[in-house]
Amino acid sequence: MQYNLRPLKQEEYSLLEDFLYDAIFVPVGEEVLPRSVLLEPSIQNYYQDFGRAHEYCLVAEQEGKLLGAVWARVLSGPVKGYGYVDEHTPELAISVQNEFRGKGIGTALLRAMLDLLQRAGYGQTSLSVQKENPAADLYKRLGFTTLEEKDEDYLMLYAFAR
Repeated sequence: MQYNLRPLKQEEYSLLEDFLYDAIFVPVGEEVLPRSVLLEPSIQNYYQDFGRAHEYCLVAEQEGKLLGAVWARVLSGPVKGYGYVDEHTPELAISVQNEFRGKGIGTALLRAMLDLLQRAGYGQTSLSVQKENPAADLYKRLGFTTLEEKDEDYLMLYAFAR
């Protein structure tokens, strides 16, 4: 499958809200959450006011269509992200459209983002993933380790080689 990886353009920042909604894992047999879940402060953290210094987003694009996105930002302040480690560790979010999952796009996006964050000088990055989400296996394969096991999710960390 042919696609290009590129940075998200400023005029596309609003698409992160849609990508985040698509990234919400729904276990088999459970109902999809209403879009209003995006209004929760802990969820808005991942897309609202994106584009500040030291925030990064890469997308996979095929013939003008965005197939997936991975983005990183340091989520500090009163409302932390689900994968919060500290105020120096960017947290990742990733979303690949349903029909394009299982084709290596998520792996390519993650590898490219890990490379970008390492070149930017970060020592580590984190994410949160529900235990039932098949993406947890991808993260483990790429070198993420479980920092904390919660009831339904893992807080995972990727430490860059020094």
